[in-house]
Amino acid sequence: MTAKTIVLTTAALVGFASNSLLCRAALSDGAIDAASFTLVRLASGAVVLAVLARSWRRAADGASDGSWTAAAALFGYAIAFSLAYLRLDAGAGALILFGCVQLTMFAWGLRRGERLRPVQWIGFFAAVGGLVALNLPGLKAPDPIGALLMASAGVAWGVYSLLGRGCQRPLAATASNFARGVPFALAAAGAAMTFSRPHAELRGLVLAATSGALASGVGYSLWYAALRELSATRAAIVQLSVPVLTASGAALVLGEPPSARTVGAGATILAGVALALAFRAQAVPRQTLE
Repeated sequence: MTAKTIVLTTAALVGFASNSLLCRAALSDGAIDAASFTLVRLASGAVVLAVLARSWRRAADGASDGSWTAAAALFGYAIAFSLAYLRLDAGAGALILFGCVQLTMFAWGLRRGERLRPVQWIGFFAAVGGLVALNLPGLKAPDPIGALLMASAGVAWGVYSLLGRGCQRPLAATASNFARGVPFALAAAGAAMTFSRPHAELRGLVLAATSGALASGVGYSLWYAALRELSATRAAIVQLSVPVLTASGAALVLGEPPSARTVGAGATILAGVALALAFRAQAVPRQTLE
């Protein structure tokens, strides 16, 4: 990789990890409610991505690259992500999210007829075993409802990624999907008002806007630029660093040191995914990563 690609990749991965840290920081002390965080995140991300897409695309109709189906999957990820971080530490949440994204995409490949090599099956089951071990009942187990919500977020993001395979203008499509996701977020915020009163302090609004505009909007843009020189396998493998970056940031910034269970299960999950990605499967369908 060139120095430019290394810088772009590193900045994008930091952005991915920052989404977890910003969301957890905003929600852990009640600075904003989950529905409002999701709405502000998607709206601010839509604005930044629209500006970037308009300045980079050649055709004037780039917004049509998105779809309501993809926007629904994006919203499903975003709202489940926010709700999960009401209950989970940043590090554990990132591990569950990352593991479920990759397992969803592996499962889709199997459904489409992809045949894994024996060493890839070992990695696959190691990753599944790590997720199970992380969530087994016990003193240090993540909150079960939070874990289920984050797993749902991972599946939704995996579906969103699969829907974007083969997209000719991913930045324009993402801008469109973020914009289409805003009405879903508005509906969720309205529904939340029937159960509780929405609240948002200035700090919570700033964190949500930063998550949408910088960590998501700019972060995704940098990632697309880096992907021009990254193979699909290498792009997937470098994303193994995201849960590590998140856990490190959570310990340093949020005061959430990972438990021994999180470290052990996380190492198993990441090693399993790395093993599954390190070898080329037979009849591999091309996949778009986050």
